[in-house]
Amino acid sequence: MRKHWLDNLRWVTVLLVLLYHVIYFYNNKGVFGGIGGFGPYPEYHQYQDVVMYILYPWFMPLLFLLAGVSARYALEKYDGKTWFKARTRKLLVPATIGLLVFQWMVGYFNTAVAGKALEIDGQPLAVKYIVWAISGQGPLWFIQDLWLFSLLLLLVRKLDGKNKLYDACGRAFGGKTGIVWIILLGILYWAAEQLLIHNPRPESADGLYNLYKPLFYLVPFLMGYFIFARDEVQEQLGKYWIPLLACAVVAGGVLIGTTFGQDNTSPQYLSSPLNCIYGWLACLAMMAWFKSRFDRTSAFAGYMARSSFGLYILHYAVVASFGYMMKTYTTLPPWAMYVLLAVAVFSITPLLYELLRRIPFIRWAVLGEKK
Repeated sequence: MRKHWLDNLRWVTVLLVLLYHVIYFYNNKGVFGGIGGFGPYPEYHQYQDVVMYILYPWFMPLLFLLAGVSARYALEKYDGKTWFKARTRKLLVPATIGLLVFQWMVGYFNTAVAGKALEIDGQPLAVKYIVWAISGQGPLWFIQDLWLFSLLLLLVRKLDGKNKLYDACGRAFGGKTGIVWIILLGILYWAAEQLLIHNPRPESADGLYNLYKPLFYLVPFLMGYFIFARDEVQEQLGKYWIPLLACAVVAGGVLIGTTFGQDNTSPQYLSSPLNCIYGWLACLAMMAWFKSRFDRTSAFAGYMARSSFGLYILHYAVVASFGYMMKTYTTLPPWAMYVLLAVAVFSITPLLYELLRRIPFIRWAVLGEKK
């Protein structure tokens, strides 16, 4: 039987990513990717930035965790070669060829937002195009990491050829006291966050490493594959969804209450114990909540489950273009910019997806879909 709660949790989390980027684009700190708050409105307090503090500690680790669960289920149905070929089409093609076909438009606005447009002004169009394509990766770092993890997983499977580690995880985390050990996995989550570069050097690849965080995100991916793909572990989570959700809310409230206004994407912030506690409890709470309450589907949920990957791939083009043009060429009040950008992202992105998926080569190059 298909686990509808996994599908529902995945597409809901993707929608939260879209909302996050609406807030992030105009965030007060102007960190990488944002446009730097509302300079002409010094009296405007950006309390809506709290959305970033609520979501950022857990929604990407959760997506990697769910990807690990899905990888386990897929590899029970397909051989490794067939599965990895499909992963390459779905992940690597949009993250490489898709940059040249579509994402260069995101790069055009990213260079403008970052103030780099003048640096390439006067260069041949071919040079600008390459710069825009490289700059247009945006949220595609997620699928680039995921393709690399899929490749590593094939090696891990060979090392665990008889599923000894997988079976041991079932015995350790699926028993009566399994929920205790599941929560204590947060120690490993915290340890992985310590692998960030706390003082990235300017003009180096340190910042890029901290964006991709491959050693950190590999941890929840492998947890998903070895631990959370097991039915008994999922049952354990489902039984404790209320206390897990309550603990996550309390931890998040304490985190936000004591750190609001700090740069919530800095390595120091992300690796702090309180951020890690909240991030891990939120991942567990969301899985437990959806396992217990949302293991069902509908026509809308089925559509969202099928289209959420495409929405993720395409949404930042809408965010960057509409967000930049409103901030640069209009005098709209801040609240109107947020509302209009949110409406644009949640309405135009699905329309763009439905258009592009009907064009054969574009469908393959940008969305990684065959048919």
